[in-house]
Amino acid sequence: MSSLTKEVEKEFLPLLHIYKDGTVERLMGTPYVPPSPQDPETRVSLKDITISQDPSISAYFIHTKKKFINDPSKDKFLVLPLNLPILVYFHGGGFCFESAFSSDHHRFFNSLVGQGQVVAVSVEYRQAPEHSLPIAYEDCWAALQWVTSHVINDTNAVNKEPWLMNHGDFSRDFFGGDSTAGGNIVHNIAMRAGVESLHGGVKLVGAFLTHPYFWGSKPIRVGTLRIQMHPVVLIIQRSIRLVWLEHLAWLDFDDEMRDRGICYYEELIKSKWEGEAELFQVEGEEHAFHILHFETQNAKTLIKGLASFLLKK
Repeated sequence: MSSLTKEVEKEFLPLLHIYKDGTVERLMGTPYVPPSPQDPETRVSLKDITISQDPSISAYFIHTKKKFINDPSKDKFLVLPLNLPILVYFHGGGFCFESAFSSDHHRFFNSLVGQGQVVAVSVEYRQAPEHSLPIAYEDCWAALQWVTSHVINDTNAVNKEPWLMNHGDFSRDFFGGDSTAGGNIVHNIAMRAGVESLHGGVKLVGAFLTHPYFWGSKPIRVGTLRIQMHPVVLIIQRSIRLVWLEHLAWLDFDDEMRDRGICYYEELIKSKWEGEAELFQVEGEEHAFHILHFETQNAKTLIKGLASFLLKK
């Protein structure tokens, strides 16, 4: 039996093992949850979709349903006849674990879509160490381009999703993400969309980052460092064409990663960017609590706040 034991080449605890045969064992993350036609709790419909086969990019596609307004006594839910805002979402996990299809992100995303009344795509991008950066950024940009390609109502096009063509409102395109990976991807997409065109001239109208983290060589505390020299801040200051019209950031007092997020928000406000920005902070919660501890009142409040952000445009 010992001859069958794989030998570890590198350890990145507590995240993963890399074996000498090239395989990777992820030590964190939650189980895969297959989609179902309708979530009984949130009453949203969901399925897996393929965005691209080469490279391999998939997504979790979900849309909302709404109760009869004229006759609330009927226990029926109908597809909304009107166009809905579009949300493209990028999950967290340090670029190396978690998934759009994981149980934790599944329940968070279902709840957000149900309350936010949107058509949504949660992108399953390729991850490190098998696929090093910037592959994740490229996958997410390709996914966003795929979504906006639906503004051209071509039913014969490959991999087109009818729900996006028939019910997506491309004048209300949002994007968002959580944690280190999702927050960084949102920033990367925003900068790129400011200088590169999306299909059909689609413009992104809003973005949110929940518990983002921008890496640095040294830990910082707000007010103790000249944050003007932070590389992310320099990018913001040099960009006049930041893409989103409105920006929402949500941080926690007890999140050890929060300080760079506050720096990001403060320098965004000071920059030449002309959009609106809001910052929310929650006391007594840890990083990504709205995903890891979904049932808490603070998690529900956060999700409700994000849904309101999507609804108010």
